[in-house]
Amino acid sequence: MGKRTKRFVALLLAGVLALPLTAAAAPAGPEVTAPAAILMEASTGQVLYEKDADSSREPASVTKIMTLLLIMEAIESGQIGWDDMVPTSETAASMGGSQIWLEPGEQMSVRDMVKAICIVSANDAAFAMGEYISGSGEAFVARMNERAKELGCSGTNFANPTGLPAEGHVMTARDIALISRELIKHEEIREFSLTWMDSLRDGANELVNTNKLIKTYDGITGLKTGSTDSALYCLSATAERDGMALIAVVLGAPTTKDRFQDATRLLDYGYANYQLLRPELPELPMLPVRRGVVPEVALTVKDGAFSVLAEKSGEQEIECQLSLAEAVTAPVEPGQTVGTVTYVRAGETIGESPVVTAEGVDRAGFVEIFFEVLSGVMPS
Repeated sequence: MGKRTKRFVALLLAGVLALPLTAAAAPAGPEVTAPAAILMEASTGQVLYEKDADSSREPASVTKIMTLLLIMEAIESGQIGWDDMVPTSETAASMGGSQIWLEPGEQMSVRDMVKAICIVSANDAAFAMGEYISGSGEAFVARMNERAKELGCSGTNFANPTGLPAEGHVMTARDIALISRELIKHEEIREFSLTWMDSLRDGANELVNTNKLIKTYDGITGLKTGSTDSALYCLSATAERDGMALIAVVLGAPTTKDRFQDATRLLDYGYANYQLLRPELPELPMLPVRRGVVPEVALTVKDGAFSVLAEKSGEQEIECQLSLAEAVTAPVEPGQTVGTVTYVRAGETIGESPVVTAEGVDRAGFVEIFFEVLSGVMPS
């Protein structure tokens, strides 16, 4: 066994980095007045608290988190643009409820439509955007339901893009958290959901945000309120502190004050008792390349840093166990998997990250391979 091979075997056996961290049992969950609620950490999807989170209920305008998600995805894909002018149909103009009083035939930019949906929960703007993206309200609702299934929502059925009362139009607290989690990946949405006051039509129409938490809660990032006589008061509230994003969903709270208090208690509970642990990744060596135009290749951990949610108090330890191939044979593709970092806590594997090549390496020609073989048999 050559010196280089011995060095990599040693790295394989000794590549363990222990990082002392803390965690312990958290206290009982907060008191929530709403009949259904959930608290989820956004990056991991881990649920920290739930109360009847899988019962299907009317969500009112919290529905619009799906409408907004499809708008953001259409923008990201290039299907529509922020400056596109969106026409208003007679159907869109007739929505009622929360609105910006769009007139049939009136046009407004996608940016202003999204602003109206986020800040004042405009039903006419939401319906007009659905028609613009999918060609009709019915087609947009079909896409809403299809997207919900793709996200793993099992208790959701949409009948419209607005959340106005309709037979069979229901969501669960868990499903709302899943959709909210996807929506906040589009960071542009914060620009609108955190705007307290704005205006449309050159200042003629003032907009005031329906989410009072953006004025009162430290770290709030959004997201969407909703209320009708039958749904009562609903909310999906998102916040971020110290790099940890939480989603608090409240359905059917008896009063608007209760929904904001419930969401505040949920978020406070999460930040008081949980943290994201991010162990330092082990240093990666250069990996030998057989038959390559260069003798070794740099490595990287795919998807970057790993994080895990844990309770704040108590002892905690995460080990990063590095396992690498001794060498790789050319040709080597960029991003080719050559090993694994395994994350272990209390003897249990809690995650893995592939170790991949940072660049490609071409296969050497006959002459280079000949001299490589020759150098291997000659005494040093």
